[in-house]
Amino acid sequence: MTDNWPHIAPAPGTPACGPPSFEPERGWWVTRHADVRVALTDPAFQVPAVDTGPPGTLAWLRATVSRFSPPRRHAERRAVAVSALAPLDPDDLRQDAVRLTVAVLDRAGDRVDVMRELARPVPLRALADRLGFADPAAAGTAVAVVAAAYHPGVDPALTARADRAVTALLALAPQGPPEVRANLIGLLVQACDATAGLIGASAHHLLPPAAPAAATARTADLLAEVLRLDPPVRATRRVTVHEVRLGGQDLAAGSPVVLRFDAANRDPQAFTEPAAFQPGRPGAGLLTFGTGERGCPGDRHALALATGVLDVLRERCRRGPNPVCHEPHPTLRVPTTLEVNVR
Repeated sequence: MTDNWPHIAPAPGTPACGPPSFEPERGWWVTRHADVRVALTDPAFQVPAVDTGPPGTLAWLRATVSRFSPPRRHAERRAVAVSALAPLDPDDLRQDAVRLTVAVLDRAGDRVDVMRELARPVPLRALADRLGFADPAAAGTAVAVVAAAYHPGVDPALTARADRAVTALLALAPQGPPEVRANLIGLLVQACDATAGLIGASAHHLLPPAAPAAATARTADLLAEVLRLDPPVRATRRVTVHEVRLGGQDLAAGSPVVLRFDAANRDPQAFTEPAAFQPGRPGAGLLTFGTGERGCPGDRHALALATGVLDVLRERCRRGPNPVCHEPHPTLRVPTTLEVNVR
């Protein structure tokens, strides 16, 4: 590590790396880099099934997007997302994010809450616009409501709000078959909290006075390493479809499995300095975007959007003194607020 690259301590609750371990209430935890990579690519580990619901509801959306699709439907639904993203130049998205961020800061006065004013609305508005949604700002607002209830088990009131937001998003989405429109919405939902968490973490770790020397490094390189060391998506879930051996342990069919990106990204067997930035190798070995056939199709686009926001923040803002708190969530790490001073 050099002085120009900040040290980022593990987030509270980050487990140590070790062989897969079983906990009766949570199932198998997988923490080593090599084991997580195997579980992301081995067809014995599948995304847990979700229940569907009436067309136009949150349950219907979850059951229709590629993210939660079973193997027999996943490839065709993922192809919708890949085709939609293919014409989008990441540099255009970065410039869109720069423009929108500058506009927010120009009218913000001397302080701005990064999370409320930038981290969610800017990437969502830029991406919704490029994907052809009729009212990008309204689409971004509705997506945030859906994202808050996206994972099963939330408060029924949030689900009811999300049902209405899905209806609004379908009305704003480009014309096409319902399954295609659902997967366009799914791209926005997947980008919502994950990109916001990356922007928030990066602003917290990289803006002066926290790390003034880091200004010499490229934003894209810094973001890739924040994504590794303080990932907005800390874990993802799988279930075994048959008995399988992983990391020296035998997992029975039907076992719930939690893949811990936050631990794997700091595995000393994969990184020479697991707790430090990797100068010259930003993001090397990164697992946070997943890998294999279910790897994130929009990783370059997400990084471009976050880079646009952070480029402007690094030029014009300083981080405030208030401590950062995070939203309660079993797998995400997203700051609730992050106030910065505008220079």
